[in-house]
Amino acid sequence: MSTATAHPWHDDSLSSGPPVKSVDRALTVLDILAREGEASLSQMARELGVHKSTVGRLVETLVRHDLVDAPNGSGGYRLGVGCLRLAGATAARRDVSLEAQPVCDELSAVIGETTNVAITREGVAINVCQSEAHSTVAMRNWIGQHTALHATANGKVLLAHLPEEDRAALLDTGLTPFTEHTLTCPAALSEELHRIRTRGWAFAVEEFEEGLNAVAAPVFDHSGNVVAGISVAGPSYRLPPDRLPEVRAPVLRAANALSLRLGHVGHVRD
Repeated sequence: MSTATAHPWHDDSLSSGPPVKSVDRALTVLDILAREGEASLSQMARELGVHKSTVGRLVETLVRHDLVDAPNGSGGYRLGVGCLRLAGATAARRDVSLEAQPVCDELSAVIGETTNVAITREGVAINVCQSEAHSTVAMRNWIGQHTALHATANGKVLLAHLPEEDRAALLDTGLTPFTEHTLTCPAALSEELHRIRTRGWAFAVEEFEEGLNAVAAPVFDHSGNVVAGISVAGPSYRLPPDRLPEVRAPVLRAANALSLRLGHVGHVRD
């Protein structure tokens, strides 16, 4: 009669229900702390619908792996440095253009206009992703093209969130007029950039091309920095100025969706 040899690392309970449920609860704990910033065992237990001691055991394990920091004084539990290591490893593999494509596709389908994602390099905006609605006449292919930061909706979003020193340096170099609507006065543009940072979105009405309007919102990475802008653009007869506030909400939701794909745990205003 033969007998099976049990491996020291094997545990039949790993395939049963409760351990899997424990993993789900542990991940929910991390979600709670990411959302709230900090929380007590009682708060987490209420949200999970379990006894406080159950959460305590989960949190002890997370603390041992540096995924959660124990309370310091009267505060609650917080996310630990282990989460930063995981986020950094994930973020290093995130490509904005690849992550943006499904978001752009969905936004184009909702609005019925062309969407773009742009990043900034060496004082210009570079378009890295584009999607067009099937029902519209195709616009030009903007991917890879460089545009002025001060004259487009995406560009103004990026310019508004540059470090103050870099922003001032760009404004001091002179602002090229592309149409009669381009903001070329540094003081007026500075005021506009302040409004963009305050309200969380930007628009451009025939500032880069006659007859072309756009709405854009910032995209954040895992560290909370603005790394891109996402925009909807269309001809002024389909996207007139009075329609821009209507387009704002879907653009902000798309910006939030892309930010989440890049590891951002906050929420873009809507």
